[in-house]
Amino acid sequence: MRIGIIGAGFIGRAVAQLALAAGHEVMLSNSRGPQTMSSVRSGIAGCEVGNAEEAARFAELALVAIPFAHYHSVPARWLEGKIVMDANNYYPDRDGRFPALDRFETTTTRLLAEHLPGSRVVKVFNAILAQDLEKDARLRGAADRRALPIAGDDGEAKSVVSTLLDDLGYDAVDAGGLDDSWRFERAKPAYCIPFGVEGLKLALAQAEREIEVPEGAWRREATVSGPI
Repeated sequence: MRIGIIGAGFIGRAVAQLALAAGHEVMLSNSRGPQTMSSVRSGIAGCEVGNAEEAARFAELALVAIPFAHYHSVPARWLEGKIVMDANNYYPDRDGRFPALDRFETTTTRLLAEHLPGSRVVKVFNAILAQDLEKDARLRGAADRRALPIAGDDGEAKSVVSTLLDDLGYDAVDAGGLDDSWRFERAKPAYCIPFGVEGLKLALAQAEREIEVPEGAWRREATVSGPI
C-alpha cells in the first residue's frame, strides 16, 4: 500500500521505517515542507517526502501523528474517503485544555473523526513509545510478539489496519469503537506497556474512565521489559 504520514516526528518515522521494510511505499510530511526534511532523505532509505497535502493525496492509508492540539490543521478534503490512522494523545500540559476531554465526554479520536467526517478513522500507534516500535516488532508466530490496541467504528477499516500491524510485526487487539478508544489513551493500564494479546485484553478490561494510572508508574513500566 501507499502510506502517507502527516507528521514526521518519532512515531511517524518509526512507522515509516517498518512499513518500508515490509514492502509498502511511504511518504512522510511535516508542517514546514519537504525542504526541512533532509534527515529523512538521508536517514530513511526509500522514503518519499512532501508537504502534508501531498502525503494525504499520495496515501491509500494515512497516518496522522501530530500534536493533538493541531488536529484541526489537517483539511478534511485531503482525506475524504480514506482510512486514517490516528496516533494522537492528549497531554494537557502540551496541548492546552479540552474541556470535553477533561469531563470524559468524548475521546481524542472521536474529535478527529468529527473533524474528518468523510474518512474512516482508526485509533492505533498511540499506545507504544516511539523507540519501541522498531525494537519490539517480531515475525508472526513469535512467542514474544507484542500486541497493539486499535479502535474504530468501521470494521473493514479496522481489518486493513490489523493487516498492516501484522506486516509491521505486531498482533492487533480490537478495543471496540471510537468511543471505547479511551481504554488505551494516556495513563490507562494498556498505555505504552508491552503486552501480548491476552495481557492486552486484560489491561483494556481493567481501564476505568475517570481513573488515571500515575504517570511515573506507566513511564517506569514502559522502560523495562513488560509482561509479553
